[in-house]
Amino acid sequence: MQGPRIERSVALPAGTPQVPVAIVGAGACGLTAAIFLREAGIDCVLLEREPRASGSSALSSGFIPAPGTRVQRAAGVLDDSPARFAADIQAKAHGRAAPHVVQAYAEAVGPAIDALAERHGLGFELLGGFLYPGHSVARMHTLPARTGAALVAALEAAATAAGAMLLTEARVHTLWADADGRVHGLSYERPDGSTEHLRCQALLLACNGFGGNPAMVREWLPEMREAIFAGHAGNDGSAIAWGQALGAALADLGGYQGHGSWAVPQGALITWALMMEGGVQLNARGQRFHDETAGYSEAAVQVLAQPGGTAWNVFDERLLALGRSFPDFRDAEAAGAVRGPVDADGLAALIGCDAAMLQATLAGTRLQPPLYAIKVTGALFHTQGGLDIDARCRVRRPDGTLFPNLLAAGGAARGVSGDAVWGYLSGNGLLSAVAGGAIAAQTIREKRA
Repeated sequence: MQGPRIERSVALPAGTPQVPVAIVGAGACGLTAAIFLREAGIDCVLLEREPRASGSSALSSGFIPAPGTRVQRAAGVLDDSPARFAADIQAKAHGRAAPHVVQAYAEAVGPAIDALAERHGLGFELLGGFLYPGHSVARMHTLPARTGAALVAALEAAATAAGAMLLTEARVHTLWADADGRVHGLSYERPDGSTEHLRCQALLLACNGFGGNPAMVREWLPEMREAIFAGHAGNDGSAIAWGQALGAALADLGGYQGHGSWAVPQGALITWALMMEGGVQLNARGQRFHDETAGYSEAAVQVLAQPGGTAWNVFDERLLALGRSFPDFRDAEAAGAVRGPVDADGLAALIGCDAAMLQATLAGTRLQPPLYAIKVTGALFHTQGGLDIDARCRVRRPDGTLFPNLLAAGGAARGVSGDAVWGYLSGNGLLSAVAGGAIAAQTIREKRA
């Protein structure tokens, strides 16, 4: 299996087929781009390394933050706007997210959601009842199934219905580029080990971050070097490796989405809605150790710093009912992650802590027995840094100049979380995917006009 590399040549093998646009990666970003390219009558090929469209998007909860949509207005949310959304993003990132990307994504994602709903049949609804950390208004859009897998399946159906070609089990390993950085094609490995080639007039990297590359994690995210990687195996840093070989600039490599609620040993995501509505995290001593409402991403670091690198999510009957409204939670419960019901003494015995200490901790909460608990650890989900891009998703060099026909978005590019774990606003990953895919498609459309 070949690693990512650049072939400094335009002489692809004779007979190599050509397509106007090649898209590496068929997650939410690549599929969204393909949908809007096909709306403009532009042919494109999606190259996906897995047997089906998936990526990090399929492992997510499938919630896309967007302001000013028709779905929002129908739900009575009338006071949101791209400016308000951008302010929330920057507040969470302490002003360290790239302003040009924040503005572009905040402005593009609402129209993209409306278009996907009205022209391509994606039945979005607004997630209500609570707000994720950092959001000042309800703006999370979800399909009724409330899973990332359902979102990717719906986008795939829309893309293929629009005429996009999806080539699965096609692991891209080589980009062919000239001395000016213009990409002329790519090579990809098939399941039998053979290599095939494709010429393209434009290339969109919508493939991956680097969370699944231990060497890159050790270099750029040292605090997560021992953490469980709960993301997609395709996040091997290929986009960064290609970018470095081409001489592209990188940005925000210290940004990532962690999660402080990964059930162990079941290996399942536990919704942070429990924490936002009054649940607490306790360490092995029966003590709270951070502000759970600050954000689930930075909670990963807090949990890993506790004895044994674990904590207990503690909640009551009211929150159990809330949790059961999420498919991921129901799956975790079916796998045995939820312990209880117990009273305070039973909870102390479960955790293995002093009962008096636990009683004092619980006295400061809203929880009412019977109680439930899930043992969790901190995990790395996906990275938020990558290739530097301009507001139109064109890849930049260190001097700010642009590559002629190379674009990047989603996990391959810098996101809107700044350069630290605490900068991640809930939904930033799918925001970058959907808004970035839509912007990249528009950039290609304008260049071809």
